[in-house]
Amino acid sequence: MSNTPSPVHVIGGGLAGSEAAWQIASAGVPVVLHEMRGVPGVRTDAHHTDGLAELVCSNSFRSDDWEYNAVGLLHAEMRALDSIIMACGDAHQVPAGGALAVDREGFSQAVTARLTAHPLVTVVREEIAGLPPEEWDNVIVATGPLTSPALAEAILKTTGEESLSFFDAIAPIVHADSIDFDIAWRQSRYDKAGPGGDAAAYVNCPMDKARYDAFIDALLAGPKAEFKEWEDVPYFDGCLPIEVMAERGRETLRHGPMKPVGLTNPRDPTVKAHAIVQLRQDNALGTLFNMVGFQTKLKYGAQTEIFRMIPGLQHAQFARLGGLHRNTFLNSPKLLDRQLRLKALPRLRFAGQVTGVEGYVESAAMGLLTGRLAAAQALGRSLAPPPPETAIGALVEHITGGHLEGAKFQPMNINYGLLPPLEAPKVDAEGRKIPPKDRGRAKKRLMSVRALEALKTWRDSV
Repeated sequence: MSNTPSPVHVIGGGLAGSEAAWQIASAGVPVVLHEMRGVPGVRTDAHHTDGLAELVCSNSFRSDDWEYNAVGLLHAEMRALDSIIMACGDAHQVPAGGALAVDREGFSQAVTARLTAHPLVTVVREEIAGLPPEEWDNVIVATGPLTSPALAEAILKTTGEESLSFFDAIAPIVHADSIDFDIAWRQSRYDKAGPGGDAAAYVNCPMDKARYDAFIDALLAGPKAEFKEWEDVPYFDGCLPIEVMAERGRETLRHGPMKPVGLTNPRDPTVKAHAIVQLRQDNALGTLFNMVGFQTKLKYGAQTEIFRMIPGLQHAQFARLGGLHRNTFLNSPKLLDRQLRLKALPRLRFAGQVTGVEGYVESAAMGLLTGRLAAAQALGRSLAPPPPETAIGALVEHITGGHLEGAKFQPMNINYGLLPPLEAPKVDAEGRKIPPKDRGRAKKRLMSVRALEALKTWRDSV
């Protein structure tokens, strides 16, 4: 009789599903990864390839600073837990200032290659329409923001919920050789170098007040895509279309993705721009740049016309225009237990954005955790999530009940506000007094050090 445990089934080959499959196989448990992209006639509204872990909205995993940024801390925790997403991200990074951004195609190809080469991983190209077969007793649903309608409907019926959806939007990508560098310049905000050592990773396009006002007017007046069946679905504040931000006030963009701080035009350092549009490298060759924060639902013709109003982009050629797609997430505090299992059907675990975390890294982190939880179950072991002092544990706390009592559950990026608080230190390790203005920063580092120590204890105890 074989001692090999029954396979775990993972539905969805995005970041969360790919990470879950890797963690399961790494624990010595066979895994079947089901992905509907690649099946003839089956597609999603946002993906362009059938590669595993395809990046859709952005190529950035955001800040890589583990000491003072919560998402950088999450990076560090995932690296400590043998994350395939972080390993492939590190191997395919492109310049992005203080952030970790990756070459989309190289990253996806690397994840696909490593998973398909693993002897315990079987990738099956098929759509799971409706609930998985009853004989699958250990399943991870990692279908992400683009869950197939049949599966979403089955989940709704099982849970008794009315809706699982919200809006998300995609930013345009510009060909680098169409940017006018007689106007634009390269510089990272505050000249901060990223993991690749590049302190000039962003392209900056400056606007004076007159141009900014004209741009806002055009955004507000431009024709928008309309999807009537989705009209009552709210946006997630972390990925608002740029024209929706403009509708909230004329100055909103100047204090958001177009803020001019930390940047100096080398052609005339004495003149301060009223607003600045930043573009971030999108591929390893440096031939494509992503318009940072410029996700949009403007119609295609209007996008080309309006975005060419930006100084430096007046001749811009777009490799991809912005778009809109529907995201799906559960009312997780009500529906999931601490093992991320569906209370109404415990053989199903959920991972990724469908659980109500927002962002590539957060989604992959939930895939990592559910993979470990499912593997432990397959091996007949007990495993609790990491403690809430860790970034991963804090995310679990949020999606299983950490939100405000009585408040509507909404997707959340990792942030220090999700971790148990610490008192800001007043002196440093050498006993020197920390100025009040620096204590918040010192507190973040203290919380990060605590998190990594707690994660190591958790990892080494299982």
